[in-house]
Amino acid sequence: MTLALMFVALGVLLVLEVPVAFALIFSAVGFLLLDGTFPLNIVIQRMASGLDSFPLLAIPLFVFAGNLLNRAGIAARIFDFALALVGHIRGSLAHVNVVASIIFAGMSGVAQADAAGLGTVEIRAMKKAGFDAAFSAAVTAASSIIGPIIPPSVILLIYAVTAQASVSAIFLAGVVPGLIIGGFLMVLIYTMARMGMIVAPVREAASGGEILHKFWRAIPALLAPVVLVFGLLFGVATPTELGAVTVIYAMAFGFISRNLTVKGLMQAAQASVLTTGVLVFIISAAIPIGWVISVNALPQALTDGILSISTNKYIVLLLIMLMLLLIGCVMETTAILLIAVPTLLPLLNALDIDLVHFGVIMVFNLLIGAATPPFGVLLFIMVDITGAPFGKIVRAILPFYIPLLLALLLITFVPALSLWLPRVLGA
Repeated sequence: MTLALMFVALGVLLVLEVPVAFALIFSAVGFLLLDGTFPLNIVIQRMASGLDSFPLLAIPLFVFAGNLLNRAGIAARIFDFALALVGHIRGSLAHVNVVASIIFAGMSGVAQADAAGLGTVEIRAMKKAGFDAAFSAAVTAASSIIGPIIPPSVILLIYAVTAQASVSAIFLAGVVPGLIIGGFLMVLIYTMARMGMIVAPVREAASGGEILHKFWRAIPALLAPVVLVFGLLFGVATPTELGAVTVIYAMAFGFISRNLTVKGLMQAAQASVLTTGVLVFIISAAIPIGWVISVNALPQALTDGILSISTNKYIVLLLIMLMLLLIGCVMETTAILLIAVPTLLPLLNALDIDLVHFGVIMVFNLLIGAATPPFGVLLFIMVDITGAPFGKIVRAILPFYIPLLLALLLITFVPALSLWLPRVLGA
C-alpha cells in the first residue's frame, strides 16, 4: 500500500509540473516517512553512491563535444552535404533533414541537442524553400529521435550503466536500427510528396563536383563518429576516454577553422554544464526510487505477474513496449529508464532477452514518447524554434508515428538487426 502511494504521489507531482528530479526525491522521502523502517538519510546516501561510476563521466564529455562542434559550424556543413546528396529526391529538404540528423547523430548524443542545434538550420532552410512551418517542425522532431540511437548516445550510456551491459556493444547495436529509422522516415516523406500531401519544392540534382566539394567540407564532421566507432572496436580507449578525445578534436577543429572563439568556447561550456547538471540530477534523484522498488521486491512480483500472463518473450516485449510508450508520453525519458530498467531486469533474465537488444528497443520507445503529446519535450522545442502552434505541430507529426512504430516492431522482432554488428565486430 505504501509503495502504491509513492507512485500515486509521483504521478500527482508530475501532473502539477513539479520538476522531475524533485518529484522523484519527494516521492522517495514520502515513502520513507510513511514506512518508518529506514532513516531519511538513506536518500542522500543512495543519491551520492549511485553517481560513483566511471562510464557516467562520458555524459558531460559527449554533451560538451556536441556543443563545441555545433558552434564550430559543423551543423551547417552537415546540412550542405546532405543537401547535395539527397536534395533532388522528391521530398527535397525533408529528406535532407533526415540524412543530416543521421550524420549529426554521430556527434551530439542527445535528441534535444539535435533538435535545437541542427534543427534550427534545417527549419530555417525548409521555411525559406516554402515548406510549411508545422511540417518542418514535425520532420525535425521525428528525425531527432535518430540522434540518441546512433552512437555516441547519452541515454544508451545511462542504460548500459544501469543494466550493467557492455557500453561498446550497446553503442554498436544502435547503428543499424538508426539507419533503418531514417530509411522508414524517408519512405514516408517520399510517399507524402508523391501523393501531393505536402508542398515540397524540387531542387536540381547536384553535380559530382559539388557533392565532392560538400563532402570535403563535411569531412571534419564525418571523422568524429568514425574515430569513436573504431576506438570502441579496437579497444583503443573506453567510451569515457573517447569522449575526452572528441572534445579535444572539436576544440582543435573549431579554432583551426576560426569558427570557434574563446567566447564561444565559454558559451559551449556553460550550455554543457546546464544540460549535464539536469541529466545528472535526474539520475541521482531516480536512484532512491529504484532502491525503494528493489527492497520491496517489486521486480520479482512484476516478473511473476507477467509470466502468469504469458511466457512468450515477444508477447512480453509487446506488453513492455506498450507500457513504455504510454509512460513516455507523460514522463521524462531518463527518469523512466532509471526506474524501469532495475524493475524489468529479473523479467528480462527469466525470458533470456538479450540486454543489448532490449536497450535499443527501450531507448527507441522512450524517444518516441519524447516526440508524443501531451508532454513530448521535442515538440515544445519545435514550438520555440518555429513559432508554430503546438496543435498544428501535433497534427503534422501524426503520420510520422507510422514509420516510427513500424521500425520499432521490426527492430523488436528481428534482434539480429541490433545484435549483428556487435557480434561481427566482437563487441
